[in-house]
Amino acid sequence: MTVEFRAEELEQRIGYRFHDKSLLKQAMTHSSFANEQKINKLKDYERLEFLGDAVLELVSSDFLFHENPQMPEGKLTKLRASMVCEPALAYCARELDLGEYMLFGRGEEATGGRGRDSITSDAMEALIGALYLDGGLEAARDFIHRFVLSDLENKILFYDSKTVLQEMVQAKGAQALAYELKGETGPDHNKEFLVDAKLDGRTVGSGRGHTKKAAEQQAAYEAILYLRGR
Repeated sequence: MTVEFRAEELEQRIGYRFHDKSLLKQAMTHSSFANEQKINKLKDYERLEFLGDAVLELVSSDFLFHENPQMPEGKLTKLRASMVCEPALAYCARELDLGEYMLFGRGEEATGGRGRDSITSDAMEALIGALYLDGGLEAARDFIHRFVLSDLENKILFYDSKTVLQEMVQAKGAQALAYELKGETGPDHNKEFLVDAKLDGRTVGSGRGHTKKAAEQQAAYEAILYLRGR
């Protein structure tokens, strides 16, 4: 499948057609691909990531400021941080299957870069930077509102799931909360961990992820839904 075809597919997925197609390609180009293909280092996604990070902070700050007129600065800052941190952006990237559109060198591809949160979260910021350069702040804002700030209540619950679950357990009294590693699958360079969240030894949620922390977060989220009766 050609790069051009995959670019058009990604444009359809995000609902925006680029005037400068090279910006979209750059946003999806990992440094390993640039090195392997002898492309100028400035043509990978890192500079766009730098720009997109700033645009994301501005748009999310504006959104939170107007949506929460009674919220003090400290809480606004904490909420924004939870929304634009690596796990949060990686969560949004997974909803877009963004990793599937990225260009990797053979080595990074083989070691599971396509599913690595640190990479896909950077690619989200790079894509925002590319949208800003191609269509201005309006294009970037539309994307952020649609794919980062949408369904925010549920996303915040997922991002902070371990903290929320701990608070729920404490409110219920002296229940013992623990995370138990149930197994590991896959090769060393691309492992997936399976974790159960347990209350007083009873499994109330299960999760899987490429790190133990990610698996615990998923397990905590499933436990919250279970305890809320959803």
